[in-house]
Amino acid sequence: MVVGVCELCGRDDVEITVHHLLPKEMGGTFGATANLCIPCHKQIHALYTNEEIAARLTSLSDLRKDEKLGRFIRWIRKQPSSKIMKIKKSKERRKR
Repeated sequence: MVVGVCELCGRDDVEITVHHLLPKEMGGTFGATANLCIPCHKQIHALYTNEEIAARLTSLSDLRKDEKLGRFIRWIRKQPSSKIMKIKKSKERRKR
């Protein structure tokens, strides 16, 4: 387990996972990555398919500018780093 700072929400002392900014299945295996906390990483994949991520969310600034993720980031910053949230797929994502 690696503990550090989430590059998306900025929370400190959280368990870190590696997020491929371009999904591996879309050619991003050896591309740029970001160290994200588990809730932020899960939220990205709960909201968007790999195709959507590859098309428009391939940088940290793109992720931060996204309206849905922006709301989540503002909320998650207020949560204690020890808390692990249950993340569900969005209603739109479940229909796909």
